[in-house]
Amino acid sequence: MPNPERPNFLFITTDQQRADHLGCYGNAGLKTPAIDSLAASGLAFDRFYVACPICMPNRIAILTGRMPTVNGSRHNGIPLPLDAVTFVDVLRAGGYHTALIGKSHAQNITGRPVTNPDIFPQEVTGEPPPAPYDDAFTSRRTGPDYEAELMPLWHRNPGRNGPATPYYGYDFVRFANGHSDHVQGHYTGWLAERCADPDALRGPDNALPAPGLVAPQAWRTAMPEALYPTTYVAETTKAFIDRHMDGRADQPFFIHCSFPDPHHPFTPPGRYFDMYDPDNMVLPASFHHIDAHEPPMMQLLRQRQAEGTAILDAPTPFLVDERQLRQILALTFGMITMIDDAIAGLLAHLEAYGLARNTVVVFTSDHGDFMGDHALMLKHGLHYEGVLRVPFVWFDPAQPDGARSNLAASSIDIGTSVLARAGLAPNNGNQGFDVVGLARSNRPADRLGILIEEDELGEHLGTEDGLRTRTFIQGDWRLTLWQGMEGGQMFDRASDPDEMNNLWFDPAFAAKKAALMEDMVREMIRLTDTAPYATHIA
Repeated sequence: MPNPERPNFLFITTDQQRADHLGCYGNAGLKTPAIDSLAASGLAFDRFYVACPICMPNRIAILTGRMPTVNGSRHNGIPLPLDAVTFVDVLRAGGYHTALIGKSHAQNITGRPVTNPDIFPQEVTGEPPPAPYDDAFTSRRTGPDYEAELMPLWHRNPGRNGPATPYYGYDFVRFANGHSDHVQGHYTGWLAERCADPDALRGPDNALPAPGLVAPQAWRTAMPEALYPTTYVAETTKAFIDRHMDGRADQPFFIHCSFPDPHHPFTPPGRYFDMYDPDNMVLPASFHHIDAHEPPMMQLLRQRQAEGTAILDAPTPFLVDERQLRQILALTFGMITMIDDAIAGLLAHLEAYGLARNTVVVFTSDHGDFMGDHALMLKHGLHYEGVLRVPFVWFDPAQPDGARSNLAASSIDIGTSVLARAGLAPNNGNQGFDVVGLARSNRPADRLGILIEEDELGEHLGTEDGLRTRTFIQGDWRLTLWQGMEGGQMFDRASDPDEMNNLWFDPAFAAKKAALMEDMVREMIRLTDTAPYATHIA
């Protein structure tokens, strides 16, 4: 019999999906009926923010419930240590059968070594220390134990085994790492079993004709819907549920169903490619806006666009024109609707087993995308709302709220909320709150605001040097400042929801800026590490 005190969990994540790219978050032009139904019967958070607007750091922040500067994975390229405790570890120790299906990114995936690992390269004097004393720790997050997710290894060996489990708390793991039709992992072997020459379906060189397509990093993939990574993730999740019900029906499960889309490159397959008309796409209100105090990075991007030297084929931010953006939006909407259709199938699968009445379904994304805000695309360095705010929908059949919450919450709160629903306390060092419980009881979290951290290598920005960005969100206010770039930003989103009036330099708001800066520093102090436990007084 189902135990309402120990429910199952289906934790669904997407990649690079901003909050307003769902029908239930106000997007009337996007078809997402399955996710909308979860929000209509569940609890949807309207002020849910990432801990870092980058894939790897925020995914690891979710897993650990710890901010990037605390868990150590400050930017892409720094894996989570294998001995780190995740909320999934705690669930597993509490009796849950755990699974990860899809994109993980707890370890490196590209196989490309970084050119310069320093955010701010500088001249040093004297003879440098030899390895392993050249870094702060003698241990290295490299070698075979940290190669489980490397896409080139899966491409060379589609039948590759691994990883050793439990993997960061997961009993069962099936990777689909990467994006668009370039995804690798266990998906590589699955695809090879169904297609004689998978590489003939991948990439722009094998793309189907798409007259008029001018959007960067977009092509009409030759990969059919039935073989696309979204299908693999959904079908493999269903297969896990089948096996679980066949042998472990009395044990609760936690499944992380992690879709690699929607993310650049923009390659929705089959009917999803032209499901949406670019001419019907609505441009952001800030698309043509130019700030009188634009940060230097934005000035650099404008200069590149004017000179024709913009970097359009990399994960670095760039500017788009209207036609490019309309096409990107239409293709992104197609990717999202394909995921929504897959989620509808997953919900039907739960219903067929009678699991719907005892499975908490959670939906979120690892971060957003500029998607034309201020004519920008992708992410990195600039903290406009589109990259920071993501959907967070919590559907609990035992408590069908049909409610919205204005409680400010963070990615680090997800694991704590899941553990609380399972009747389990988090480990020492977990920095999250049970925001679901707080929202239902109409109580605030014991924080002064939401802190967002982003450390970036120059390679992520398309620049020689890196950047450290810190943002603090308090009510309708958003304050951002940088190390490595002049100035700052301060917006009152109550009167300026599109962030077009930067108040940082306005002397009339100097007192407000000082108050926000003080509260941000206090919140940074609160978020310093409390682990490990002390063993002696001294």
